Amino acid sequence: MEWRGEGTVIGRRPHGENAVVLDLLSLDAGRVSGLVPGGAGRSKSAMLQPGSRVSALWRARLEYQLGTFSVEPLQARPGILNSALALDGMNATAALLRFALPERDPHPSLVLASEALWDAMDSAEDWSEAYARWELMLLDEMGFGIDLSRCAVTGAQSGLSYVSPASGRAVTAEGAGEYAPRLLRLPQMFGGPPSNDDLVHALRLSGHFLHTRLAAAHISRPLPAARERLVARLTRR
Repeated sequence: MEWRGEGTVIGRRPHGENAVVLDLLSLDAGRVSGLVPGGAGRSKSAMLQPGSRVSALWRARLEYQLGTFSVEPLQARPGILNSALALDGMNATAALLRFALPERDPHPSLVLASEALWDAMDSAEDWSEAYARWELMLLDEMGFGIDLSRCAVTGAQSGLSYVSPASGRAVTAEGAGEYAPRLLRLPQMFGGPPSNDDLVHALRLSGHFLHTRLAAAHISRPLPAARERLVARLTRR
């Protein structure tokens, strides 16, 4: 069995004395894992940092085996390593992708959005809103998307203000009525009313459904701690 392609490093862990197990995110194959002999050595370690893009050849005798990578560098993203916030962002996105994606299950739209987000982190742009949108996209790609198109109570497409934590559907202020305190605030960036804490509401919204739908109901494990570290840093700013 053989696969050849390009991908971004989203994980590496030691294996034996000198090897590492590498996780790549590729456009055509999704998440691909393999062993890199000598990957812990100085010459290879630098190009196997999370966020780095590489060209890879994966080989195994059988499709379900771990397999072995041969890798060559394509693009480094040094800006990620030089910023504590960007590094937290890279670690959170990579951890969530490893957490959610089965091996060799392509999600090209999610891959393209991830690459654009990592490029923004590398270039020191303000990527906080893009990250909040990326979390909702991850939910959607995994089949747990929420419906922000119209009010679940009145059917209205305008004036949306809340989201039901149970159904994941948007609700207007009129439709919410006395139940408003029990609902999640819909941030302005997703079509809700203006707010001084828009990013806080956005991350609280996506975080609720990442916890309840993806982690608890689907995978039966807690979300990666890297996500919580990033949210704490973003909301402190």
